[in-house]
Parts: sequence; C-alpha cells; structure tokens
Amino acid sequence: MQQILWTEIAIKAVAGLVLLLVPLSALAIAGLARPTTGLWPRLTGALLLAIAASIWIGLEYPSARGSIGPAALVPLNLFPAAVLIAALVMGTAAPTRRGKLVLGLSAITLTLLAFLEIAHA
Repeated sequence: MQQILWTEIAIKAVAGLVLLLVPLSALAIAGLARPTTGLWPRLTGALLLAIAASIWIGLEYPSARGSIGPAALVPLNLFPAAVLIAALVMGTAAPTRRGKLVLGLSAITLTLLAFLEIAHA
C-alpha cells in the first residue's frame, strides 16, 4: 500500500509543482486550452501539492490526525477522472489531439490509482 501512496505523492507533487511554477507553458505543452491568466492552473497546482503533502504526513507520521488516508484518496481520484472522461466523451476536453491524449492518460491513471487503493485499503 505504501508504494501506491508514494507513487501518488510523486505524481501529484510533480504535476502540482509544474502547474504552480509554469502554468500557462505547461498547458500549452500539454495541448490544452490556455486561459488568459494563470490563476486557476496555479490554484490547481497548489491543491495538488497540498494533497501530496497531506499524504506524505500520513505516511511519515501515522499517528498524525488530519492527514489524507487511502479511503479519502479514492473519491479524490475518481471524481476528477469522471470529469475528465465526461469532457472527453462530450468533446469539450481539449482543442488538440495531444491534449485529448494527455487527459485520457490522466483519467486512466487516476482511475487505476483509485482502484488500487480500493483493493489495498
């Protein structure tokens, strides 16, 4: 179970840092629509970093209260995956094929992590 959580920390921390530091460039490289300001991508990056930090606190300090555990990570992975899948199905996900591929792979990764956490919780 710890390997799954460390994988989740790595994925969320890297994505969060990239979105926090270079949000508009990251979206352009991924093939996603660029907003006029970087507020929402930066906010998303900050939330991803907060989730990664909370998972890390739960792993390093098991007696700590308030950290995110595997049971809470299931909906935190399934809901964004459902939103990405719905956007892909409706055709509003991304303007480029590369963007659709990135979002599809993200949805698959989130779903896989959620099911692994269900299986090992």
